[in-house]
Formats: sequence, C-alpha cells, structure tokens
Amino acid sequence: MKRLLAFLSVFLTCSLVHAQVRGLPDFSELAEKQGPAVVNISTTTQVARGNQTTPFPFDENDPAFEFFKRFIPRPPGGGAPRGFENKSLGSGFIVSNDGYILTNAHVVDGADEVTVRLTDKREFKARMVGADKRTDVALIKIDAAGLPAVKLGDPGQLKVGEWVVAIGSPFGFDNSVTAGIVSAKGRSLPQENYVPFIQTDVAINPGNSGGPLFNMRGEVVGINSQIYSRSGGYMGVSFAIPIDVAMDVQSQLRAAGKVSRGRLGVVIQEVSKDLAESLGLAKPMGAVVNSVEKGGPADRAGIEPGDVILRFDGKQINTSADLPRMVGATRPGTRSTVQLWRKGTTRDVAVVVGEMVDEKAAGSRPGQGGKVPEQAANRLGLVVSELTAEQKRELKMASGLVIEHVRGTGSRADLRPGDVIIAVISKGATTEVKSVDQFNKLLAQFDKGSNVTLLIRRGEMQTFVTIKGLNGN
Repeated sequence: MKRLLAFLSVFLTCSLVHAQVRGLPDFSELAEKQGPAVVNISTTTQVARGNQTTPFPFDENDPAFEFFKRFIPRPPGGGAPRGFENKSLGSGFIVSNDGYILTNAHVVDGADEVTVRLTDKREFKARMVGADKRTDVALIKIDAAGLPAVKLGDPGQLKVGEWVVAIGSPFGFDNSVTAGIVSAKGRSLPQENYVPFIQTDVAINPGNSGGPLFNMRGEVVGINSQIYSRSGGYMGVSFAIPIDVAMDVQSQLRAAGKVSRGRLGVVIQEVSKDLAESLGLAKPMGAVVNSVEKGGPADRAGIEPGDVILRFDGKQINTSADLPRMVGATRPGTRSTVQLWRKGTTRDVAVVVGEMVDEKAAGSRPGQGGKVPEQAANRLGLVVSELTAEQKRELKMASGLVIEHVRGTGSRADLRPGDVIIAVISKGATTEVKSVDQFNKLLAQFDKGSNVTLLIRRGEMQTFVTIKGLNGN
C-alpha cells in the first residue's frame, strides 16, 4: 500500500510538472524557422552643417544614445562635422522570394542610402518602391532571388490575451526575439486615423521598428511600429500595424508607387452620451458630421451637418474612428451606401467616394478682440454678440453668434472666445441661431439642470459642444 501511495504521489507530481511545462509557450521553433526572413535595415542620410550638436541618430535622453556613443566618435568641441552622415537602424521582413521587403515608412524616410543585411551576413543596397506616411508602411526592394519569405496570417483572428512574438534589431542587435500577449485590438492613436492598431506588451525598442509580429503559428499578423513611452524606452505598451492593412498598402505601392484613399469630404467627431441624448439616439454610436465640404462627395450626396453616420457600405460605425478607416480603404470612384440618423429617423444615401488630398491648414478663429464688453452672461455663462457684416462676408455665413467671453457654466465646457455659435440641438431637432434675442429665448425653454448641445464653428472647423447642467437664470 505504501509503495502504491508513493507511486501515485510521484505520478501526480510528474503530471503536474508536465502540465505546467506544457502550458508555457516555446518560441524556439518559430524563431528558428522565421528568423531568416527578418532583416536588419540601416540608413544613411547626408546632413548639411547646421545647428546639430551630435551626429548620433538619437538624443542624449534616448536609451540608444549610450550604445551608439561607444561606436560613433563625437567631433572635437561637440559640434557637428561639415556634411556628416546621419545613420539609423530599423528592421524589416521579406514578403516575396524575389526581394520585396516591408518596413516602416519612418525607418527609411529621407534616407539617401538604404542597406539591408540578412541573417547570413549578406548585405544589399535597397531601392525605395514607395512609402505611405499615413499608415507608416514602406516597401523596398533588393536584387536577390530564392530568399526566405514570411507566411502571412489573419489579424482578424487574433484574440486578446493570445501570445505573439516580435523579431527585430533593437539597438542594432540582429534577430532579437521578444514575446508577449495581445493587449487590445483596433486601437486608435492620435493623428493615426487609418490604422486599427494591435496593442501588445511585447518588448519593442529603437531598432525594432518595421519588424514583424508573429502569432504562434509562425504567421505575420502585424508590423511593429510604435511604443507608448515617457522615457523613450519600452514601458509595456507597443503598437503594431495589422498585416492586412500593410499588404493592401504594399500592393498599391508596388503597382503605382503611391496609395489612393477614399474620402467623403466631412469633418466628424465622436458621439458622446450627452450628444446622443441631444440627437435622440438610443445610445452613443456612429460619427456625427460637424461640417461638409462644399461640392465634395458628401455634399453632392445630400449629407448635412448634424447627421450621424451609422453605417458605411453596410458596416456599422461603432466609434467615429471607424469611419476614416472604412472610407480610406475604399477605392476612389466607388459608389457606396451611407446610413444616416437625421431628425430622429434613419435614411440611406448613395455617395460616390472621392480621392484623399492633403488637408488644408485651418484658419484663425474669428473674433472682435479688444476689451470684453461689460454685459451679462446668458444661462450658459456666455457673453455673445451677432456677427458683423464684415465677419459674415469673411466667414461666408448668413448668421451666427460670436462668443466674446465665457463665464460660469460655460467655462466647464470646451467653448472659447472667438467660437461662433451656429445652432442649438435638442431631442434630435436642430435650430439655427440668428440673433442674441432668439438664442436666449431658445435657452429659456430648457429646464434647470438640462444639458444643451451647440453646433459651433472654430476657425474653418465645426464641432458639437455639450454644456451640462444649465443654471436657472
């Protein structure tokens, strides 16, 4: 009996250890098979003598600075030599056996020379096929054949919590392997409207940019592009461009050397809970249209400021960030269906998608300036005045109220002197503002504590602002 119990004890212990070992991922086979398709990319840029104080590609607060300081001597006196070469490092991966390589646009941006080094130590001069700064994807080409290429996966099948692996050249250390999990999907980043980023906690550092992110089947699901950091080094929050987005970009770059994107010609914003209530929506969703470009695709389709775009070509718009991605991925000239929420009902309109062009810089805010007039603020805590004839001509507006000063309740909202109030929105209805007296009468209809949503113009942009908790004046 004692022998039996001892045997069972050993058996259970071994089983537990085996289960624990089996539960931990082993990345060795993935690294061995996929590593040869990952390359080191170094760039050289000729920099004219100017105000530069260091020839290093990183500033002194960057973790890479100490590393590069050992290998790149500083000129006497700390100044930059005349015509010095600025060198930087990154990563990339081979997507076809004949030498096409994907990397980040910022890795090769402005480079005079791009050198690709393989794991077998062969080096090639690469030529630029094309780059797209909006997605931070670049395609380069080396003259070689029979190269190992990566397998492509489906980022749509990724699950939050799933293991992923990055291979790259952090700080120039070739073919370094780091691992982590998917932290989130479909992340929107500031100024990055066209990429639903994959967030991971994989260690990414300078030099990893442009390298592949693999799933556990050894398939590339993303391109490591950015990190969130307060120090310049890895802090556990990394972002990768989904490979399907990158491959769509590279196919256009290979075919035409540039990327064409669709556009509607609207300015949009997120639908908050308060704004949804003002517009009569059951829940916050979609993208509310602040303004419509005159003569643009949306204008020709009959889309108006105050409309909420709920669907594009049958795909639901959950957040405003979804719309630029969907429209941008649509080829110019495509006839698409847009579902709108307008005055409490839904309607479908057909729109012919235009082509994305460079955005124009926003103009300055209108305003009278000078001393703030000594007059009482209204229920919103705003001192307003009607637009002068000159302002109407300048803004090409028939009516509106310019905000001269913001007090009390209004100071809690995102309202500024110089903003022009265009309309008041309540229960899905939009009422154009034409005079101070009419505006105050509209405000008088709201109960104390109500929320009021205004459509305002700021510079050349229009936006919705909700003021919470109307006072009882």
